[in-house]
Amino acid sequence: MPTIRTVCAHDCPDMCSILAHVENGRVVRIEGDPDHPFTAGFACGKVNRDTDLVHSPERLTTPLRRSGPKGEGRFTPITWDAALDEIVSNWERVMAESGPLALLGYAYSAHQGQINRGLTNGLFHALGCSRLRGGTVCDSCADAAWAVTVGDIGGADPQSVHASDLIVSWSSDLHATNVHLWAAIEKRRAAGVKLVVIDPRRTRSARVADLWLPIRIGTDSALALGVMHILVRDGRLDRDYLARHTLGFDQVEREVLPRFTPEATAAITGLPLADIETLANWYGAAKTSFIRIGFGLSRFTDGGQNLRTVALLPGVTGAYGRYGGGALLATAAGFELNYNALRKPSGPAETRTINHLKLGQALRELNDPPIRALFIAANNPAVTNPDTAGIRGGLARADLFTVVHDPFMTETAKFADIVLPATTYLETDDFYRAYGTYYMQYGQRAVQPQGEAWSNHRLTQTLAARMGLTDPVFQMSPPELVKELFRDATGAVTAFDPTALLDGKAVSVGPQGGQVFRTPSGKLEFYSATLAKQGLPPMPDWRPDPAHVGDDRLRLLTTPGYFQSHTAFSGNAFLREREGPPHAVLHPADAASRGLTDGQRVRLSNERGEVGLVLRVRDEIQPGVVLVPGQRPDSETAGGTVNMLCADDYTDMGEGATYQSTWLEVSAWT
Repeated sequence: MPTIRTVCAHDCPDMCSILAHVENGRVVRIEGDPDHPFTAGFACGKVNRDTDLVHSPERLTTPLRRSGPKGEGRFTPITWDAALDEIVSNWERVMAESGPLALLGYAYSAHQGQINRGLTNGLFHALGCSRLRGGTVCDSCADAAWAVTVGDIGGADPQSVHASDLIVSWSSDLHATNVHLWAAIEKRRAAGVKLVVIDPRRTRSARVADLWLPIRIGTDSALALGVMHILVRDGRLDRDYLARHTLGFDQVEREVLPRFTPEATAAITGLPLADIETLANWYGAAKTSFIRIGFGLSRFTDGGQNLRTVALLPGVTGAYGRYGGGALLATAAGFELNYNALRKPSGPAETRTINHLKLGQALRELNDPPIRALFIAANNPAVTNPDTAGIRGGLARADLFTVVHDPFMTETAKFADIVLPATTYLETDDFYRAYGTYYMQYGQRAVQPQGEAWSNHRLTQTLAARMGLTDPVFQMSPPELVKELFRDATGAVTAFDPTALLDGKAVSVGPQGGQVFRTPSGKLEFYSATLAKQGLPPMPDWRPDPAHVGDDRLRLLTTPGYFQSHTAFSGNAFLREREGPPHAVLHPADAASRGLTDGQRVRLSNERGEVGLVLRVRDEIQPGVVLVPGQRPDSETAGGTVNMLCADDYTDMGEGATYQSTWLEVSAWT
């Protein structure tokens, strides 16, 4: 039985090295790579079942042409040649009549491979089309906040937790999205290191934590400032570190911290005073405190300020200066590869840019010229974007020629004119770099493409040839493209020979010392002149969410599902069953006041729409919150998808999405 070492390409920070066992052309078993220091010989409960995903009976097996109204999902099989002819003729017609800006194409995060994602975006860059600013539906706010505070650089190496003397999981559901870090944390807990979980939901990690703080959504910055206040009060600061490696703390100490007394912090966050004091006491006593920061705390109106303030906390005690201490948001900036070799092989340096979270608005309202042709790969915006109803309204335009490349018939694909069958990562060769660890690795395909599925790499190069593009990258094999990623690269990756990496073994570029800062000052910036120039508060602070001051409805909390963390897993029937029906969770007090009972169908509604889900009554969340785990398609719900209720408003930094600034009501489904 052949065993192929490859890489999980799902959108997850761990980027696991895995072993795929193959028999008679089928993947029959997947396990974690025991030779990988972080994967540590096990794969998560979702990836363990990717045998079912790659061989799912729900896979698309042939190109399809729409044969009914957009959105109904009625299609007729056609050949690849017919599909390509139709795509190229429509693109050429649209570009001839309206120019290249009338075409928008992109690949997003459902495939994390640098080739299958990057090269597809490079095709549309070379054509001079409108360009999607990706990431705004997910991480742009968090990244912007981190950059103005710490710099465009990765955070602490998660493997450094073996040297941590306190671990804080802050808005990060480790069991759902970072399970290998959880395994490392369990080892430290066995050695007596305490774990604090700060999360509005009692996650699996919170259930076993030494301290769980069920914070009110959007008040994380207030808690961080309250902890700083106590550290100042009790003299638990590293004044020498603050003087040498930070900028502006003295001003924050004078002008901001006096307002965040323990009593004021408790009133804002809804946390017991004693628990705030305990957190500050533990944090002040630790030398190598490690904070794992989740992206979720940035997805509301003042999300950038929220995340930025938490990221400042390790500077107060000097934890950033010691290995095992500091904070981790992401590691992607630690891989200084030559991404533009694939993403921008040619084409104009500047052209029209469309914000990902505003895609629906762009499809409906953009002019001069309007978007007349759309290509989507590795993304399902008709479910995952905010303003989902607006997205679908744009996709339903009769004059919009849409192509979707996906392994499954998604809600987005149902609106397409042409649907193309895509390979999964187990059927592709690619190169990967993590965004939650410092490992990079070449992954070989385990089996041949199923049915008539094509990889993004093959489709991109075929379309490039038909569109007359001659850039060398559009003729290169995956190993040759890996060399291009390393050509003119900088930083730690330059220590590695790309040819040697083709053996499929993972290598780390993780830092070995304390945190380095790449802000304009070269220091951790409590005061940010960059933010001041943007008209934003230059110092950390907190204010009530301005979008809904005084709103007494329930606040939405969306989190990854344990077995349906995103819609890439929707095609796996086993995992759908494990996750259970799409549901909403209410605290018993909120359910009782509305006359609702566990297991009944309920309607979640606000001014933007309504969604039908199954109700679960649990005390894992606090009163005033409705929790909806996972992003599930309409076919699984009683009606609609939860992001229909979310506006496409911007966060304070990074023009990101504000999913958690959503207020709604819950009632019985009739």
